[in-house]
Amino acid sequence: MAKPIIQNEVKALNTIAKDTMIKGDIKSDGDIRIDGALEGNLECKGRVVLGPEAKVKGTVRCRLADIMGNLEGEIFASELMTLKNTAVINGDLTMGKLSVEPGAQFTGKCSMGSAGSGSASAPKAQSAPVQPEAKPKENK
Repeated sequence: MAKPIIQNEVKALNTIAKDTMIKGDIKSDGDIRIDGALEGNLECKGRVVLGPEAKVKGTVRCRLADIMGNLEGEIFASELMTLKNTAVINGDLTMGKLSVEPGAQFTGKCSMGSAGSGSASAPKAQSAPVQPEAKPKENK
C-alpha cells in the first residue's frame, strides 16, 4: 500500500556559506546549516547545523542542533543537541537530550528536560547536610 502524501511537511535545506555574514533574524520551516556568521536570532522547525567555522551571536531555537562552531547566546533544542569536539558556546543551553563529545566547551547554564522547554520535568534534588561517620569507642 502506498504511503499517503503529507502536504504540510516541508523539506528545505538552507545554507549560509563560509564567507557570508548576515545581520538580522532568520526563520525557517526546514533545516539550516551555517558556515558563515549570523548576528541575530535563528528560529528553525528542523535541524540547525553550525559548521566548524560558524560564528553565531544571538538566540537559536530549533528541534535538533549539531554544534561544531562558536555560539554566543542562548540555544534551545526541543529534542537532541549534539556538541561536537570543536564547539564553543558562551550562553545557556536548554534541550530535551544532550550529547557532548570530548573537547566541546560551553560556559553557562545547562537545562535538560522532557521537551527542552526550559522547565525540566524532574524535581530538584534535596540536599541534606553530610554527617561524619561515627567511630565506635574502643574499650581499654
